This record gives sequence, C-alpha cells and structure tokens, in this order.
Amino acid sequence: MASTLPKLAIPGQQLGSITSYFAGPGTHVKNANIYASIAGPVIIEQTQPSSKVKAIVSVSRNLNTQPGLVAKPTPAPSTPAKTTAAKPKLRYNTLPAVDSIVLARVTRVQKRQATVSILVVLDASSSAQIPDSSKTASDNDNIASILTSAANPENHSNSDELRFQALIRKEDVRAVEKDRVVMDEMFRVGDIVRGTVISLGDQSFYYLTTARNDLGVVMARSEAGNMMFPVSWKEMRDPVTGAAELRKVARPF
Repeated sequence: MASTLPKLAIPGQQLGSITSYFAGPGTHVKNANIYASIAGPVIIEQTQPSSKVKAIVSVSRNLNTQPGLVAKPTPAPSTPAKTTAAKPKLRYNTLPAVDSIVLARVTRVQKRQATVSILVVLDASSSAQIPDSSKTASDNDNIASILTSAANPENHSNSDELRFQALIRKEDVRAVEKDRVVMDEMFRVGDIVRGTVISLGDQSFYYLTTARNDLGVVMARSEAGNMMFPVSWKEMRDPVTGAAELRKVARPF
C-alpha cells in the first residue's frame, strides 16, 4: 500500500483516495481524494498492522523524517513500568511551524512592523543550546557558524531572499505597553532576533512574536560596528565606545 504513494510530496499533490487511507496532518480532502497541504516526507501510519483498518497518510514538516510505512505497536494489556525515553534530537533545518522557536535577522524596520529573514528553526527543548559543531550532520545544523556569518554586515546579501520571510508586528513586540512601542527602538537592520512563530501567515510571510522575556534581540552591532552586550531588557551597550542603544532585548540564558 505504501509503494503507491510518493516519498516526498509538494503542496497540491494527490496522494490517494479516502477509500484507501484516512487523511492525517499535512493533508486535506477534495473530491474524495487526499492531497498534500505542505511539502515534506509522506508518512503512512498503520495503527494495527494485522487489521484491515485503513492507514493514515500524512505529510511531515520535518524534512529529516524518514518517509514510508510506520506501524504503531499495539499497547500491552498491563501497565508497564515508567521509563524515561530519550527524546530524539531534531535537526535545525526543519520548516517553521506554529510555536517553533526561530533565529532571524532583521532586514527592514517600518513604523508598524519589522521584516526578518529566518536563519534557523530551533527545537523548543534545545533552543538555548548550541550544538557541538563536530557532531552536526550538515552546515544547517551549526548554529554558531550561521550566527557568526549572519552577524557580519558584509554577508547581508541577496541570500535573505532565498530564506523564509517573517514579520514582527508592533503589537507582537512585547506583552506590556504595546501602544508605546517604537519599532526603531526595538530592532535595527542586521540584528539577530529570537522569536516564536504565532501564525503561518500567507504564502509570503510567517508571523513572529517576541512578547516574552526570553525572546528578542540576542545579537546586535552598534552604530560604530561593534558587537554589543545586554545591560537590561531594553538596552544594549557597546563595550568599546560605551554608548548605549535601545533594543527589545532577549533575556540571556
């Protein structure tokens, strides 16, 4: 049954009929056929391998998910002892989803919103950790390398157009005194921002928020071109010149 389905799907691609499968996450039904709603690996979940119940076909947002048939084990009749299973480590080149933590570079600041280019999609459980570069599987997994390159003004090129674009609206910058937010005092072009996805938006932009203490600017350069360090939730300082600049600062870990 799995051999009739593609390994990877693109939005709008027909996957099968509702007479053979149930529609799962990442799919939709139209005219009795199941179509992919997003791009990603095609997963077929068989709840009970020995039964004749239809399998569930879905499309995963994680590009590192292995496509194909996945059989869910039948639960044991007795309650097993509690065990702590190791959570699989996600790669950092997954597609943005609602509640994803992302690192993005500010490319434009306007009166009502800031436009950012998403650099890395982080696993929420490890968003505060920078992995060992010797253990990463690809360049997309090396957060330290990406941020070092992104923070260099010389690398602010047309490559941003090839990344996922997102908007941070004025009302999503912080949780308090939203009417007093001045976007030029929250972000500057070139800042590296930690935010979370609140909406998939339209086909052009995701929507992010920084309205949490741990979200906001994590890396920024001063007007003199020096890397700054945070001194409060709304101010960063140039260690060379001593000048302070306003930002919506993320709480350091």
